[in-house]
Amino acid sequence: MPDLNATLDLGTLLAEAGAVLHGHFVLTSGRHSDVYVEKFRVLEQPVVLSRLCEQIAHRFADQGIDLVVGPTTGGIIIAFETARWMGTSALYVESVDGVKQLRRGGRVPQGAKVLVVDDVLTTGTSIREVIEVIQREGGSVAGVGVLIDRSERPMDFDAPTYAAYRVAAQSWALDEVPEWLAAIPTTKPGTRPTP
Repeated sequence: MPDLNATLDLGTLLAEAGAVLHGHFVLTSGRHSDVYVEKFRVLEQPVVLSRLCEQIAHRFADQGIDLVVGPTTGGIIIAFETARWMGTSALYVESVDGVKQLRRGGRVPQGAKVLVVDDVLTTGTSIREVIEVIQREGGSVAGVGVLIDRSERPMDFDAPTYAAYRVAAQSWALDEVPEWLAAIPTTKPGTRPTP
């Protein structure tokens, strides 16, 4: 069990847990990369995950957050735990026939200040989908919090954005894959179908 009194070093944790993988990966976006972050190695450790969610909650503590919302799958756990630290409720955005929506009677109150959370930020697609649902429901996005940012450039969600950890990674379109990477057999991790 990690020492909770020590400073949490997510970089060390990711390395020790085997969460940062090296090889030739086809990402959800269809782009190719030599680095992949397997978020489930972090999500499998409740004590560590709770501390990371506490960091996200602390970062947005003064924003008057009414609700925390995350996408399925990993975002559910992060939304729940961040909401617990903030003393608010959590909702989860799911996909139904390719359309993102709240299900099971979930509702965003009109004008609610919402914190959007997710596990790994790569292209921002999941976060943008959640933001669209929140805005469609009449809520206002007050912030975005992620466990790990592996994006290649800063993302603009029109709200303050915070990442508990940053992984330097690069990706290429299929026709741009360098020869050294093309020589490595591909692996397709993740849960979304590749476009």
